[in-house]
Formats: sequence, structure tokens, C-alpha cells
Amino acid sequence: MNSKLLSAIAAATTATALLGLSAPAQAFSFGTSGIKFTQDTDVKFEFKESHGAFTSSLGIYSVSDSAIAKVASLFSETKSSDNGGADEWKGTLGNTVLGSGSTVFTFLANQVYTLGLSSDNGTVYSTSSLNANSGGSQQAVFGGSGLWNALNRETTNVFQAAGQFTDGTGSLFGGSTLISFDDRGNDTDADFQDFTVSAEAVPEPFTMTGLALGFGGLVAARRRRANKSAS
Repeated sequence: MNSKLLSAIAAATTATALLGLSAPAQAFSFGTSGIKFTQDTDVKFEFKESHGAFTSSLGIYSVSDSAIAKVASLFSETKSSDNGGADEWKGTLGNTVLGSGSTVFTFLANQVYTLGLSSDNGTVYSTSSLNANSGGSQQAVFGGSGLWNALNRETTNVFQAAGQFTDGTGSLFGGSTLISFDDRGNDTDADFQDFTVSAEAVPEPFTMTGLALGFGGLVAARRRRANKSAS
């Protein structure tokens, strides 16, 4: 396969991938101001880690005016942690959280959603304005890969940079978005490491089909040129 063909394939692959990823990202929100997409969008969630003393569960809720309704469960802890208070109540997949640790949810177009972390201490929402019991306080952080390193996962120190991590739109379609909650435990320590998941937009079928068709078309064109040369 010559260099010109490789370059053409690379260009087609890049263009198709960008088309598939950028289309739903034109106008949507995915952060502490709420979750909303302009077209049906599949998002894959993966459990990362927990550091809360409560036994918690994470779900997706629809929001309509002031009505909040749970529409899906994502992950649930079977106990508060792997080994009591060790490693700041660390909970991991396969021990505290069972199952595959991965699930896909389809967000419907133009419907407002939020994530909610529930425990014996109540429910906190990823949308700050819905946390009415605490004056609309921020209870979740959204960010790219840098957020994981910024969190103080082994301590209950206040996460001073929480206000800088409120928007996960950019990383959702360009890698993955990390989402981490503070459950208001330990006298509302605001450590934002009590329950952490990642979220990543699932490419549309058109994107993968387009890549296959583009590659197939380029190969067919090369064969036609080769046949003409041989004749």
C-alpha cells in the first residue's frame, strides 16, 4: 500500500471521525449547570473509585421544572468500603462495587438530566442549583484527566480547586470526563472524592460505518487503477 493511499485513508478516517464526534457537541451541556443534549446521545459510564464512609449509589435523574425523577441506576456500593477506614474508606470495583463497572445510558434529545449520589446522608446532585438543602452548593466536579491527579483522594482536605472543575463538555467527546462527588459527610468536608466515575460519549454508528465505507472505497479505487495499468 503506497504512501499516497495511506495519506488518503488517514484523511478520510480523520474527517469521518471528526464529523461523527462534533455533530452532537454543537450545543449541549455536561457539567454542574446541568446535562442536556440536542440529539439522542449514548454515554458510557465507568466506575472509578470511592472514598466515602457511606454506602452510596449513583443514578441518573430527569429534571422537569422542579420535579426530579430517577430514570436509571448506574452503580451501587454493596458496603461502605473495601476495608473499613483504610486508605480513606477506599472502595474499588470487584469489592465494594460489583458487576462490570461499565454501563451505557442514552440521553434523550432536549431532556434535562442530572446525576444523583444517594446515601443515608441524602442525595446530592451534579447540578448545583438542585442542591436546595445546601443553598445550591456545588457537590460534584467535572473535568478531564487532570482532575484525577488534582483530587486529594487519600485525605479529607477541602478540594480548593472545585470551582475550576464545573464543565465536562470538552472532554466528553475528546477522551473522557471525570465526575467526582462530595456526599456532604464528615461535617461537609468538601473533599470531592467520595464517589468517582468517568463518562465518555459513544461514537454514533454512522461514524464507524463511514470509516469502513471510506476505507473500502479507497481500496477498491486502488484495485481499479492497478487493473487498468495491467491491461
